Amino acid sequence: MRTLAIIPARYASTRFPGKPLVDLVGKSMIRRVYERASMGCDEVLVATDDNRILEEVESFGGNVVMTSTNHSTGTNRCLEAYEIWRINAGADVDVVINVQGDEPMLNPTSLRTLVHPFVNPDCDMSTLVKPVKNAEDLKNPNNVFVTINQNGQALYFSRHPIPFVRGVEMENWLSKVDFFQHIGLYAFRPKTLRDFASMAMGDLEKAESLEQLRWLEGGHEIYCGLVQEVSVSVDTPEDAETVRAMLGE
Repeated sequence: MRTLAIIPARYASTRFPGKPLVDLVGKSMIRRVYERASMGCDEVLVATDDNRILEEVESFGGNVVMTSTNHSTGTNRCLEAYEIWRINAGADVDVVINVQGDEPMLNPTSLRTLVHPFVNPDCDMSTLVKPVKNAEDLKNPNNVFVTINQNGQALYFSRHPIPFVRGVEMENWLSKVDFFQHIGLYAFRPKTLRDFASMAMGDLEKAESLEQLRWLEGGHEIYCGLVQEVSVSVDTPEDAETVRAMLGE
């Protein structure tokens, strides 16, 4: 099964402008993400709207394309980048992966876990989840939670812990039912990526501000791969310092 990882990378960021180019122990963040993705995918491509990022990726021999500045989501940017790559390469892939550009410690094994559900011909889209092991994580407003059916398909995603455990204090919820935290990596069959990007935003997506709900609300399925740990993402300069320490600076 041939895979293409696309890394959307924008220069603008409210909390950390220019973060794809931040230095992490001798390498830019976008380079570290690219190299990690290369360990788990057949092809890797950066999709950017900024010449500074384009030049950086070209400097280390990476594949990169310029995309529109008008995309509202990373998924739409991925679709444009995929279509450009497909035409330029004169080839195609079985699965397209949307890799977050701010995870320089990305585990390549997670990418293989993400792709595994596609051995099932009914799988059109997949994502990753991890078990919640600490009750404090249920209170973190930055976490997104997901409920899963017995076939490993997502039932719903929410910024509120789900399911709600009636009559039990939240501190004790983990003893009653399994909770899963969503990890924002997605994989699509090419046709699914096109279909998803063309769908109108639904009420659930508007309410939760979670674009994957668009697919569920449209009556489709998202298969979930299970991992045990979450990669460290870089959202602030302080996060960059954490990654530098992990890299041994």
